[in-house]
Amino acid sequence: MPLSRRQREVLQELGIPVWVPRERPVPPPAPGADTDPANERGNAMPRQAVAPPEPPAADTRREPAPRSPVSPVPVSPSAETVPPVAQLDWEALRARVAECAACAELAARRTQTVFGVGDPDADWLFIGEAPGAEEDRCGEPFVGRAGLLLDNMLAALGLRRGENVYIANILKCRPPGNRDPKTEEAAACRGYLDRQIELIRPRVIVAVGRVPAQALLDTDAPLGRLRGRDLQYRGVPLVVTYHPAYLLRSPTEKARAWQDLLRARACLAAG
Repeated sequence: MPLSRRQREVLQELGIPVWVPRERPVPPPAPGADTDPANERGNAMPRQAVAPPEPPAADTRREPAPRSPVSPVPVSPSAETVPPVAQLDWEALRARVAECAACAELAARRTQTVFGVGDPDADWLFIGEAPGAEEDRCGEPFVGRAGLLLDNMLAALGLRRGENVYIANILKCRPPGNRDPKTEEAAACRGYLDRQIELIRPRVIVAVGRVPAQALLDTDAPLGRLRGRDLQYRGVPLVVTYHPAYLLRSPTEKARAWQDLLRARACLAAG
């Protein structure tokens, strides 16, 4: 029976030799191994290294910022807030023309726009090409010598400016150097003229000169081929005649111009 440690110590103190069994050396633990304290024999047992648990991921979600009261979005002028030309009355149409800058070159050079003049309920509508220097200065179409001749032509028909007569132009601004209106300029102004025609509701239109006749009829035919023909613009009889400025240079053509005016009066009577 093996002696206990205490018994061996007592026998050694008494001088009695005691055989002590040699303990087997315990091999050192392998590198990376750990001693399991739960092992009853205390033997070194390798244990796989376990990575420490990862800390919980930080919550990166942000608290939503408090919402501020929603302000109304400002609405810039658009087609929804600015009425189209076709819906304007006389005063609104005049104001729209006065501030028009569709043709940048003309708007930059003009003194003022030339809207038109006359009776807004007229049977007769005379349309010229564009304002000249005098028209640009005073804001009224057909002034100066050409305007005086037109007034005389009206008087021959028993008419007068401002009474049952309205006078307008293809363009509302003076072209530089009194040049002919460009196609795009006439197109930019056409809406204003068409609205004037809708408001006036004339019974006959007289195109005074080649430029307004070609613009209204969308043609490049010469004036000589347009005179004396049964024409219409937007359902209204259209008569083509010479411009008073041309008649001042060619007075022998006044007789033909008078024929054109008689033709216009016949159209009015027939309507």
